[in-house]
Amino acid sequence: MSLCPVPLEQQPLQEYQALRDSWFYQWPTLGWAAYGRRLLAAAGLGATVAVPVAAASFDPGQEPWLFSCAAVAGAAVLPSFLLLRLYLGWRYVQQRLASRTIVYEESGWYDGRTWEKPPAVFVQERLVSIYQVEPLLRRLRWSLVGMGLLYAAVGGLGWLCR
Repeated sequence: MSLCPVPLEQQPLQEYQALRDSWFYQWPTLGWAAYGRRLLAAAGLGATVAVPVAAASFDPGQEPWLFSCAAVAGAAVLPSFLLLRLYLGWRYVQQRLASRTIVYEESGWYDGRTWEKPPAVFVQERLVSIYQVEPLLRRLRWSLVGMGLLYAAVGGLGWLCR
C-alpha cells in the first residue's frame, strides 16, 4: 500500500500473510489429511484429560456407553476451542480485507484513526478476501458444524443410555 498511513503490521494484506505463515493459523490452508491429523492430535491431547475424568464419573465396566460418551465429548473440547480460535482469527482478517476503511492505531495508546483504501487497494484486498480467505472460513464452519453434530450425537446417545 503506497502512501498508506497504516503501520505495516496493521495492514490487512500483511495480517493475512502473517496468519497464512503462522504455524497454528495455517492449519485450514493444509490438505484435508494434514488438517484432520492436527485436529485428531488435539483430540488425543484432550483425551488424556477427558478419559480419566470420564472413568471417574462413569464406571467403564458397568456403564460403558456413558463412559464412552463422556470421554468423546471431553476429548472434543480442545479441538472445538482451537477451531473456534482459528475461525475468529481468519474472520477478523477477512473483515479487514473486505472493508473499505481500516481502523488502526499509530502508537501503543488508543488513538484510533481511520484510513479509506484507494479503489485499486480495495479491489485487490476484496479479491484476496473472497478467493483466499472465504474457502478457509467455509472449511472452518463445516468443521465447527461437524463438532456440533458430534456433540449432539454423543449427547443423544448419553441421554438414551441413561
